Amino acid sequence: MTISSSLNAGVAGLAANAGRLAAISDNIANASTYGYKKVEADFHSMVLGSSGGKYSAGGVRVTTERVIDTSGSLVTTSNSTDLAVRGRGFLPVTSTTDVANGNSQMMLTTTGSFHTDSDGFLTTASDLVLMGWPALPDGTFPLYSRDTAEGLEPVRINVNQLSGEPTTKIGLGVNLPASATAAESDGTQQELSIEYFDNLGTSQNLQISFTPTVAAAGATGTNEWTMQIHDGATGGTLVGEYTLTFDASRAAGGTLASVSSSFGGAYDPATGSISVMVEGGPMQIDIGEIGGASGMTQLSDDFAPLSITKDGYEIGNVTSVEVDDSGIVHAIFDTGITREIFKVPLVDLPNPNGLISLDSQTYMPSPESGSFFLWDAGDGPTGDIISYSLEESNVDVAGELTNLIQTQRAYSSNAKIIQTVDEMLQETTNIKR
Repeated sequence: MTISSSLNAGVAGLAANAGRLAAISDNIANASTYGYKKVEADFHSMVLGSSGGKYSAGGVRVTTERVIDTSGSLVTTSNSTDLAVRGRGFLPVTSTTDVANGNSQMMLTTTGSFHTDSDGFLTTASDLVLMGWPALPDGTFPLYSRDTAEGLEPVRINVNQLSGEPTTKIGLGVNLPASATAAESDGTQQELSIEYFDNLGTSQNLQISFTPTVAAAGATGTNEWTMQIHDGATGGTLVGEYTLTFDASRAAGGTLASVSSSFGGAYDPATGSISVMVEGGPMQIDIGEIGGASGMTQLSDDFAPLSITKDGYEIGNVTSVEVDDSGIVHAIFDTGITREIFKVPLVDLPNPNGLISLDSQTYMPSPESGSFFLWDAGDGPTGDIISYSLEESNVDVAGELTNLIQTQRAYSSNAKIIQTVDEMLQETTNIKR
């Protein structure tokens, strides 16, 4: 019985070391594979105990575990959509096959080199598609459920997409000549044309005129102007008329003293703005607060449009895509404007090492890993998303080669056990002679 158990223990030792060798082989073979997580083999003794003073060898068994919660080093690349997770968390991905079938089953990975495919999906060479939450048309993100993957969609970039944004706000930083309201002035009207973009991305113009109220002979300047605003989109229709009065005191000279409306929306002293109705809808024009140094001023002898600001932009094409460290996917247009189109969350689980390993360095949740939660990158326990980067494997090649030598010696030793048992059994059979 004892000799037989020794033979069984030797066979178990060979099998266990063969299993460890398989793990080491996988690790060494994938040492240069981005995102690969090494496998560790652990040996566990099997104890049968003793009976009647005789000891029976139980042998050994091997278990393997993939070390997923340990990250590899990050390397810099030249592709803006090469992504890696710095810290805790996983990128949600799916397969191109699932996308084609309309069933995007979430898998997890820590890094990926994504490029747009023929359909515009951000895809890796191993056919993994990045997933995220789509933005609303205004660029905001609604509240999505964080304990389910139902809201996630494959990130798709339409490189042929045309996009524009209507102008809704204009800031006027204009200086009017104080001398123009004096008695000796000829009352020359000052004009200003400002381009804006309508709801269809077409360029339009606001024509703004400033007419001074000239003082009577012998009187000082009135410091008063009439501002008229005409909309070029409707053939020059008057959309606003306002009387601007400027302060002439030593403390606040040249700043707005009062604004009154003859036509158009009323002046809001809290924001320093007026609202006029152009063809596409209301437009807010910031002319400055009462007594404020910014906006409209009346100083010296020069008419000077110092600062004209506005939102909105003309129609443009997508030229590139970038992902910031919070997971926001930005589409960059040839007009210089960026638009937020997707948000990529980071997936976290209580036990990452309990994930089910799949091909191409991907994983799926399991009962051992625990329930997942979708975090905004950088929130909670998660790290952030680094673009222009890929994560190297977490394999220590020197350590694996050392383990390889140890495994080889252990395998040879177990083979020697079998050889020795065979010789002892041979001696037993020779007793008959």
